[in-house]
Amino acid sequence: MAESVANTESRQNSSPVIRGMLQALPVVMGYIPVGFAYGVLAGQAHLSLFSTLLMSLIVYAGSSQLIAAGLFASGQPMLSILLTTFIVNLRHLLMSAAISPHLSRWPTLQRLLFALELTDETFALHSLQFAQRVPGARQVFAVNITSHLSWIFGSWLGFVANTLLTDVRPFGLDYALPAMFVALLLLQIQHVKMVVIAVLSGALAVLFNLLGFETWSVMLATVLGATLGVVLETWTNKQS
Repeated sequence: MAESVANTESRQNSSPVIRGMLQALPVVMGYIPVGFAYGVLAGQAHLSLFSTLLMSLIVYAGSSQLIAAGLFASGQPMLSILLTTFIVNLRHLLMSAAISPHLSRWPTLQRLLFALELTDETFALHSLQFAQRVPGARQVFAVNITSHLSWIFGSWLGFVANTLLTDVRPFGLDYALPAMFVALLLLQIQHVKMVVIAVLSGALAVLFNLLGFETWSVMLATVLGATLGVVLETWTNKQS
């Protein structure tokens, strides 16, 4: 018991940067293998190391980069690749709208820099923490930068190893990202109605995908799931 209290106090007394780096560890564990898979695909699509890492630095979106690598490999025109990645990343509008009220007191420059580093996984982490309190900017950016660097490192590692691997699927690396999302989702579920919303949203995403809305399935399910959440929250408040 005393040791647990000491460890808690040690984390609280550590610097904001260290706290942010430790908070990012679950994301890092998912980003390195998925970034590795992207690096392998990018190398096999005959992208240069510079282009591979530049995409991880600027685009910084796992699903979009994996899709883009596949499109490059199949020789698709650049406009098609740009439009596809743009559509896939439209979900960031929803994430930004959800997170922006918590950062309303931040200077504009800090909010812009935060937006550049926002991903599905860091959004999940920040949403969970911001619901309690918004930590200092140093801790928040430590989470984002640590996660981003791990993604770039994984991309580099995969590119270097792409000549040794012809297919990453047998290694299960493509499951690292869904597994990480499941873990982050479980951290946010606090009562029964959240379970209902999560299950329904997942079922809707699968349904839309089966109906042929592959690109829009997650976004449509997210909008409907969020709408259901608002309705349930409003109804619960009225009942109480």
